[in-house]
Amino acid sequence: MSDGKTTKTKINLTDADWQERLTPEEFEITRRHGTERAFSGKYNAEKRKGTYLCKCCGEPLFHSNTKYDSGSGWPSFFKPIADDAVEEHSDTSLFMRRTEVVCARCDAHLGHVFPDGPRPTGLRYCINSASLDLEEDIG
Repeated sequence: MSDGKTTKTKINLTDADWQERLTPEEFEITRRHGTERAFSGKYNAEKRKGTYLCKCCGEPLFHSNTKYDSGSGWPSFFKPIADDAVEEHSDTSLFMRRTEVVCARCDAHLGHVFPDGPRPTGLRYCINSASLDLEEDIG
């Protein structure tokens, strides 16, 4: 009997494999839990319609219809594209208590989620541009 949940097949590569696939900045952010400077990411002010994919594995993560301008300096979304697209983990680094958001398929660090977003969820998924690729809607 199925509980209706799907289990993603995890992608596990070595650091050397990831370094071959990613730029140094993308590697630092997605594999080493880095953060790009506020207002520096290519998708912060992006307005094109489409699906935001994981830079590392291509997994669909967010849709542009959930993106909004939070004023934070990072692309912000009020919900992921699917309940199982991302995973959340406690993050107590840098003397802060936050909730880290990672890709459910490859564990790429995406950013953090905060409880200060707009309706309908009240959440702000604050995501590094370097962890995303935009697949633009055609038509």
